[in-house]
Amino acid sequence: MQATLEQRALKLSIVVTLIVSSLGVTFGLLSGSQSILFDGVFSTIDAAMSGLALLVARLAVREASERFQHGYWHLEPLVAALNGSILMLLCFYAFLNAVQGLMEGGRVLDFDLAIVYAGVVAIVCFAMVAYQKRINRRADSEFVRIDMQGWLMAALITTALLAAFAIALGLEGTAHAHLIPYVDSLLLMLLTLCFMPVPIGIVRRAMKEVFLIAPSAVDREVHAAMVPVMAREGLLNYYSHVAKAGRGHFIEIHIVTTPEFGQGQGIAVLDEIREEISAGLSIPPARRWFTVAFTADERWA
Repeated sequence: MQATLEQRALKLSIVVTLIVSSLGVTFGLLSGSQSILFDGVFSTIDAAMSGLALLVARLAVREASERFQHGYWHLEPLVAALNGSILMLLCFYAFLNAVQGLMEGGRVLDFDLAIVYAGVVAIVCFAMVAYQKRINRRADSEFVRIDMQGWLMAALITTALLAAFAIALGLEGTAHAHLIPYVDSLLLMLLTLCFMPVPIGIVRRAMKEVFLIAPSAVDREVHAAMVPVMAREGLLNYYSHVAKAGRGHFIEIHIVTTPEFGQGQGIAVLDEIREEISAGLSIPPARRWFTVAFTADERWA
């Protein structure tokens, strides 16, 4: 059910993003606005990345294969890192274009067309944020969460564009009319500066997972789950290792026991301990690779 909701949200996002991007490119060319054109190109790349995310999301819910015996979870942070890196480069390139535009004296654009574009796209973006927020309450997908952040950022920035274009239109025929050609380049600079934190955050989170940096929340949860378990007689120590890759969590626990532990009880007591630890974890079984090993020799822990 969660995977179905996730894929449905991503599919709709791709379709709407393509519509918005085509509007951005068309209105950007017609109005002569680099900021609108940048918004359209940004959306086009975002749609391509959402398509890749959808493909990986489908793979991530598959069973492990002979070649990918740990499943496909590790592909999710790789795609997220690629997505963020491309968007960062695009923002940097657009920022340089904005600086060049200011140095060349700016450009005149059709504010009527620009205002129509900004108004329509702002409504669409806010609608997508509301839809994805509702869907992700049940899907709990990192991809949908990232996509929703992108739509929210687009909604806020497009609203700011709408306000700026309206103000610039109001300057026509006034003593400040000479500033109008600089509006588009200044907006493009602000756009890139506002967009930049989003891909930087995406890359930072993704690289933590690529490098298998232990998520502190999961680590604390594992240690908390082990407290009542280690109160059992015959358990001496334990070592835990946790990592996160996409929606998958890898949890490995090695418990050191006395040589006599479990005698007369057999395998049943070991499985009982595994069940007790599992019950103390909030991560759904479908999203974790969970291993609990027992040894009486600390060298193997």
